[in-house]
Amino acid sequence: MLSVLPSWPANRPPGEDLVLTDPLTGLGNLRRFFDKVNRLISDRADDPAPFAIGVLDIDGFKPINDLLGRAAGDEILQQVAMRLRAAMDEYSIVTRIGADEFAFLCPMVFSEEAAAEKARMLVEILSAPYDVGHRTARLSASAGCSLFYSEEDTTELLLNKAETALYQAKRAGRGVVVVYTREMEEAAKRITRIEQALRRAVAAGEVEPHFQPIVDLATRRVVGFETLARWTDRDLGEVSPAVFIPIAEERGIISQLSQLILRKAAEAAQDWPDGLFLSFNLSPSQLVDQNTGLQILSILERTGFSPRRLEIEITESGLMSDPASAARIIADLRRVGIRVSLDDFGTGQSSLGRLRDFPFDKLKIDRAFVSSVLDDRPSEHIIRAILAMCEGLGMEAVAEGIEEEAQVHRLVEFGCQGGQGYLFGRPCDAERTLVYLRRGGGQAWQSPVH
Repeated sequence: MLSVLPSWPANRPPGEDLVLTDPLTGLGNLRRFFDKVNRLISDRADDPAPFAIGVLDIDGFKPINDLLGRAAGDEILQQVAMRLRAAMDEYSIVTRIGADEFAFLCPMVFSEEAAAEKARMLVEILSAPYDVGHRTARLSASAGCSLFYSEEDTTELLLNKAETALYQAKRAGRGVVVVYTREMEEAAKRITRIEQALRRAVAAGEVEPHFQPIVDLATRRVVGFETLARWTDRDLGEVSPAVFIPIAEERGIISQLSQLILRKAAEAAQDWPDGLFLSFNLSPSQLVDQNTGLQILSILERTGFSPRRLEIEITESGLMSDPASAARIIADLRRVGIRVSLDDFGTGQSSLGRLRDFPFDKLKIDRAFVSSVLDDRPSEHIIRAILAMCEGLGMEAVAEGIEEEAQVHRLVEFGCQGGQGYLFGRPCDAERTLVYLRRGGGQAWQSPVH
């Protein structure tokens, strides 16, 4: 006979409930969740019937803690737990498995559609305002779900699948629900293959820096180069940085990768004329790692590259996760003469506030505005305003993504000093960049490769 309901024991040994309970919310903890799912899998071993599990994560909970305080954050988590518990039917359970992460088990949910509907209902419940003392807070949540289909689906595997779906949901935005699918499984396997190959490549020093020129728009003379990572694997072939950089960031490889690329770039730039600077991008995770500054200075010392010829680029989104940490790192870098540039300006959050709070030397105007400057009046006015602001703040400005001569003329007319883009050259490896410089780097840039 098909078993669809769990055979959970009514009584447990004294003290066991405490071990399986989250002390803050009174919900079960991760151990209780594993216990419940394991028992349900065992009950359905002979005649499997699907059931669903899901993981809910509060979006942007850390800023709430920072703004309202830890006690208020704990109170919100208790309210979240009460709402989730009240939303469970008599067969389902919800547990707290992380700081702001909750897992639910629904034995009577048999399909992906029903799992998504249940998760969306929970997300909606959590979106209602929270009362914290005399203040009101609004939150959103994201959810990932997976379904049990056969005895091959262990509790750990189901939870991993739900976490993978949750990751996809959070990448898509706030308040999103994703149910794990076969397609996601194939994508996850590919990411794992790329990750393993990337780890080997970084350890073997096989990822290379390429260099794209940054020019003085008025004279077309090269003033520096931005460093870009390029990787060709013997089995995977050429892997786009749009693919492997996020994987490096997500899987904790980005620090080793960045150190490799910076070392190789600094070694290559030692052969350039002294007047040219090297621009290098830091990832968001490096802005919360207080070892970042020491790692950069150590590489410069080993290679003999002058800090005054190095320019570090960071993005607005990279500042958001921990502004205090980013401020310390920026201060450490500028103290030794390294210049700091704000990249992709205009696409992040609180742009003007960031310019007030952080001492940037340069601002890079995002390509989204540059690409439409010729035929979009709002983009034209935005660029004019950015350039006027830079002049008032004593900052240089560089326009990114320039591909047409007419864009150059318009930007020069507006007073923009620097630019980069395919019009001036695509990224080239160290050898071809050096060949160009030795053949006449004082002339207007003509890329070795177009």
